[in-house]
Amino acid sequence: MSVTTTALPRPEVTNFRRRALAVLAAVLLLATATVLTNRVLPGWAYPVSGAAAATALVLLARLAGLRWSDIGLSRRHSRRALLFGLAGFAVVMLGFGLAMAIPPLRVLFHDGRIGSPGFGQLMWLALVRIPFGTVLLEEVAFRGVLPALLGAGERWRWGPVLGASALFGLWHLLPSLALTQNAAVHATFGGLPLAVVSVLAMLAAAGAGVFLYWWRHTGHGLLASMLVHLATNSGGLLLAAALMAH
Repeated sequence: MSVTTTALPRPEVTNFRRRALAVLAAVLLLATATVLTNRVLPGWAYPVSGAAAATALVLLARLAGLRWSDIGLSRRHSRRALLFGLAGFAVVMLGFGLAMAIPPLRVLFHDGRIGSPGFGQLMWLALVRIPFGTVLLEEVAFRGVLPALLGAGERWRWGPVLGASALFGLWHLLPSLALTQNAAVHATFGGLPLAVVSVLAMLAAAGAGVFLYWWRHTGHGLLASMLVHLATNSGGLLLAAALMAH
């Protein structure tokens, strides 16, 4: 008498499929979020959409079997991440201060996208819109969830880092279309077709993504890269607004 057995899928195969489906779901979620925030939703909904998308990504990561430490949200390393984040914040602001003090470099802060916001609007942008709509979502997505789903671990692995950073570059496709409103960008690349400027901007964003992941990896937590990102975006905005107001 013969006995027929059904081969069960190996755990590593099942895990790979689950991670692959999670990566696909994360990319689709991010693609939907960037179209909604840049083309559909009103400005006030930007931070709400960012926070909601970040929450959905964390839930997706947990359903895919990732630990809190895998996505950079372990409480065990929170102190180290905070210290590295504060150090990075200070270095970025010091660099901005030096640029402001050197007249030829002040053109870097002349950005037509800022407009002429009042104090209340400026505080909304720097303290609400950017932290929750930009920094929170982008750090959770591109320095937390996606690298972990692609196979990043405690050791540095170039494949997941470059994969997540390439997606971070693509994430900047729509914002890059307005980049020539920055005086320095216009002066340097104004003679090039918009498509070329956009590609260069996405490559630059991908490079920044590698650096931010390195900082998050070194600090053992997302808080490290979040604070550097916040200093760059909100700090840069406040300095640019102050410069253009005078």
